[in-house]
Amino acid sequence: MNSIFAFEIRPISQAHRAWMAQFIRDRWGSTQIVSRGVVHETTRLPGFIAVHDDHPAGLVTYCIDGDECEIVTLDSPFQGMGIGTALIQAVRQAALEAGCSRLWLITTNDNLPALRFYQKRGFHLSAFYRGAVDRARKIKPEIPKIGMEGIPIHDEIELEMKLPVGGDR
Repeated sequence: MNSIFAFEIRPISQAHRAWMAQFIRDRWGSTQIVSRGVVHETTRLPGFIAVHDDHPAGLVTYCIDGDECEIVTLDSPFQGMGIGTALIQAVRQAALEAGCSRLWLITTNDNLPALRFYQKRGFHLSAFYRGAVDRARKIKPEIPKIGMEGIPIHDEIELEMKLPVGGDR
């Protein structure tokens, strides 16, 4: 629980799926997310939900593939309350329990707040995919051409966190 803004983190249940689909559609334009050319149907992914006063206050979805875990979406309408950090910690723990050695995510070149947020939480820049968003628009035309601060959106930036294998968890 967070002392400033009380919330708890719960695994996504079937009861959350309708809210989750609408929340992602409202915030991301579609329930489909494209990262590195892969289409994720977020309503089918595992994840965690932050709950405040019995109401959803944030959401993270992820995808485990082999020994890697990708954070596909992370979102909360309540900024600066610790929800995003707590959701990342929940995914990190799930990734550790699944034996993953790497936690990673994609953001776009315009998303300067996300770059700041993730790096402050231990993620490192690991790859740059020039024109990846332009290519993703062929799959998901809802992706806007202009993003935050009027920055044209063209590229994907990958961030990663190495996870301890074995002992230290």
